[in-house]
Amino acid sequence: MASVGFIDRVALLNIRAGEVLTARSTGNNVFYLPGGKREPGESDVDTLRREVMEELGVTVRVESAQRFGVFEAQAHGFPPGVLVRTACYTAEFAGEPVPQGEIAELRWIGPTGRDLLSVADGLIMDELVASGLMWSRP
Repeated sequence: MASVGFIDRVALLNIRAGEVLTARSTGNNVFYLPGGKREPGESDVDTLRREVMEELGVTVRVESAQRFGVFEAQAHGFPPGVLVRTACYTAEFAGEPVPQGEIAELRWIGPTGRDLLSVADGLIMDELVASGLMWSRP
């Protein structure tokens, strides 16, 4: 089936002890990597900085941002053929993440919690495991 559109998204990879920080929006039943949609004219890093502040209340240190990869999959909650394209970055930040704005909950999720993630973010987790940045606990 041909794609009928895509959502352009940038997300933060924050990995600790084999788990990645995720966020669940109010009214949503899946978790996503923190981040969001690009505003017109924004760079990846500008989007990352703005969205992470809006969702987690922390300040991304833009000079530390490193691109991990770009991933594409069916967008959760959208009609078939609508894809989400997510540019993922690791980055240092100042502050302690707490839910802000539309974020209802933050959760650290490892590979055994993959089914809690959107399809797109599940694919990102698969790549994190394959690259050795995350591991499955026994």
